[in-house]
Order: sequence, then structure tokens, then C-alpha cells
Amino acid sequence: MGGRHESYYPWEVPRSLRTLAIDIGGSGLKASVLDPRGRMLVDRVRVPTPVGRPPRVVIEALAKLVTPLPAYDRIAVGFPGVVRDGRIKTAPNLGHRAWEGFDLARALAARLGKPARVANDADLQGLAVVRGRGVELVITLGTGFGTALYLDGRLAPHLELAHHPFRKGQTYEEQLGNAARKRVGRRRWNRRLQRAIGLLRALVHFDHLYIGGGNARKVTVRLDPDTSLIANEAGIRGGLALWQTVEHGPGVARRDGRRRSGAAREPARPPRA
Repeated sequence: MGGRHESYYPWEVPRSLRTLAIDIGGSGLKASVLDPRGRMLVDRVRVPTPVGRPPRVVIEALAKLVTPLPAYDRIAVGFPGVVRDGRIKTAPNLGHRAWEGFDLARALAARLGKPARVANDADLQGLAVVRGRGVELVITLGTGFGTALYLDGRLAPHLELAHHPFRKGQTYEEQLGNAARKRVGRRRWNRRLQRAIGLLRALVHFDHLYIGGGNARKVTVRLDPDTSLIANEAGIRGGLALWQTVEHGPGVARRDGRRRSGAAREPARPPRA
């Protein structure tokens, strides 16, 4: 997860704080404000993602999007790519090379004036739903294909399984992303998903699988008892759990954008959904 970073707030964050939760997707930017118990104070607001534009354009779109929302004290962001220490490593669905190496946590903290944490979007969704028992796997079906893996509620290092070979020389993302669903139709797409679940079961031997993302509602295959569909709102609700760590984990920036380093610690077990 990278080094520890101290945020603008003390180590023990008061329970009264509100969290601005942002979900950056390949097709839409979504946001809401969560109360200290993780409940959305208002319905999500949404605008199309400015795909193909540099980070500064997306940040300005986010700043405009969240302007009418209630007051908040901190920011949690789910991002569709590999994130390390608040810095973007990959952004395959946003279509601009300037994202590679961009410090999104720092930039948002500076632009919105609040401390920010950034994590992979599938990782964030999982924080909202995992039960903290055994091996739990989250997959997200949207513009692309995301995965997150947990052991007893602790988030494992992020694995970009989306870009591993799946079938016919193509990756999970190429075969199960939204473009593929539109191209081959729902029935064939669901058959591919069923095969993917079998391969992922053999790979990680999960105790429970969660399927989320905007296209989870298009799943029609019969699911085993150890598999659950989760609401797309998990991408927002996981924002609270991102702040409920023993110490500061992935992507924390102070309000003034400065950083401090130190030893990394494991995130605490998230609350049961």
C-alpha cells in the first residue's frame, strides 16, 4: 500500500465527520456525502466522465459536481485503475496518458481543501460489503472489469486480473467489459461471466464472491449460494470504510497537499455491510 501518510486530521478521526465519497467510472462521475454511519445524506449526483481528457479536466468536473452537496470533512475516491499511495499507475478506461503517475489524492486535497484518500474502485466497493470471514472476492462489471481480494476483511495487494488472459487470446476486460456486452448480447456475455466465475473460483478458492458494478443488474445466470449481487451504490458507501483504517493506508494527502512518510500498517477490518 506504500508508506503511511498523516492527514490533516489526528490519527483517531472523530466519529462526527462527514465523508465526500466519489466514484470515478469509465462512463460516469458519481458522488454523495456519507454520515458517520455510512448513510448517504443525499442521492448520488452524476455527470458523464470526460474520457480522453487530462486529469485537471476531470478534477474540475468533480469540483463542479460536488458543489451543491452538503458540507463534508474528508474525501474518499474510487478510481478505475491501479492506485498506489494516492498516485495513479494505470487508467485504461480514461484514455489519457497524463493519468499515469498522477497524484490524484494530493490534487483533490489541494482543489477541494479537504484531506483525500484514493483507492481502486473495486477495492472500495469491497470495503462496503465484505463480511470479514475467510477469502472474499469482489468483481465489478462496468465499462471494464475490476477485482478486489480480501482475507478475513483485510484487503490484499491489488491484482489487475482484468488484464490477464481469459479466453480466445483476450483478457477478462476485453471479454466482459461493457463494449463486449453490447457487441455479443446479454446471453453470450452471461455465459462468458459464468465461465469467468469458474476460473476465478479455481484461482483463489473464495469463500464468497460479490458481483457489483453498473452491469451487475444484467446478470441472468444462476448464481451459487456463495455468490451475491451487490448494489452499485457500494462504490459510494465504501468511502467511509476507506477512512476506517488503523493508520493511513492507500493514498492519503494533507489538506495543504504535503505528505509525510512512515511505516505502513494493515487496514482494520471493515464493518459488516
